[in-house]
Amino acid sequence: MAVSGFEGFEKRLELHFFGDDPLSNINNNMGLRLLDFESIEQVLRAVQCTVVSAVGNHFFDAYVLSESSMFVYPTKIIIKTCGTTQLLKSVRPLTHFANKLNLKLCGCRYTRGSFIFPKSQPFPHTNFKEEVIYIEENLPKNLVYRKAAVMPSKNPCYSWHVFAAGDQNHRKKSNSDVTFEICMTELDRHLARKFYKKAGDCKTGDSAGKEMTVLTGIDDINPRAFICDFAFDPCGYSMNGIDGDRYSTIHVTPEDGYSYASFECVGSVYDDDVDIIETLKKAVQVFKPATVSVSTTSNSREVWTTVARAMEPLGLKCRTFAMDEFPAAGTVVFQTFMAARRK
Repeated sequence: MAVSGFEGFEKRLELHFFGDDPLSNINNNMGLRLLDFESIEQVLRAVQCTVVSAVGNHFFDAYVLSESSMFVYPTKIIIKTCGTTQLLKSVRPLTHFANKLNLKLCGCRYTRGSFIFPKSQPFPHTNFKEEVIYIEENLPKNLVYRKAAVMPSKNPCYSWHVFAAGDQNHRKKSNSDVTFEICMTELDRHLARKFYKKAGDCKTGDSAGKEMTVLTGIDDINPRAFICDFAFDPCGYSMNGIDGDRYSTIHVTPEDGYSYASFECVGSVYDDDVDIIETLKKAVQVFKPATVSVSTTSNSREVWTTVARAMEPLGLKCRTFAMDEFPAAGTVVFQTFMAARRK
């Protein structure tokens, strides 16, 4: 293990808003998508990252960032950043800019795994207690239902940290969305090398990213998705997939000793189990990791069962299972899997 290197494990923030003004911009189905690029840049400056590429459709806008991704829906924004970014510093400016659009914060969820290099993290990400204090200080008072928890695993290196908050009307999750957050470590070395630019390669990040997407089979995970991808110099990769109102995203830190990849997608509790299993299997097979942790957030206690059915045929055995309930988020299930061949 390297003494210090690039931190692959992301911090993820999801904020939900509502419009209480009948003439609000939300009525023309744009809402937060009306945030101008200057305001977005200001938010990301506070986080310490930038936009490298962007794409949108009828439902939402997807941004590939210098450190991961951002998704902007009319009443929801998701920011996911890796490295030593200060993600929680986005809460206050985002709330401020949303208020200007007559949108008020009604729900918040912050999640992350255990950092590979925790001592390299800046304030307020030095530890989970500091993060929770910082979020609570920056949330409006109407978010009265709040809960923070560390979901354990047998290996403390793979704990899952969750903070969720909601107001009186949004304390219970009522929709059918399911979010799968998959974190993978100790990637297969041969497969990880595919995320390095070749020496002397003069391709742009966009064209090199497209090449990696095809070479690794990422384009086959969801063939329906429009993919916006980017390759970093000398190594690393990010992509956002857009499929109707659903996003998927992959981020790869391929360096040996602290290799890491993440896959996140959103679905519905009504989706066919076979489709979910195939998607998760394809995503994990791209990297063949030794360790996988999966967080499933939904309004159902049953969806998590599909995760084990996707992992076990790949030789990954479930080592840890934890379940908890959170305001405005629903049920969070956290599972860890290890490859039997590399125990």
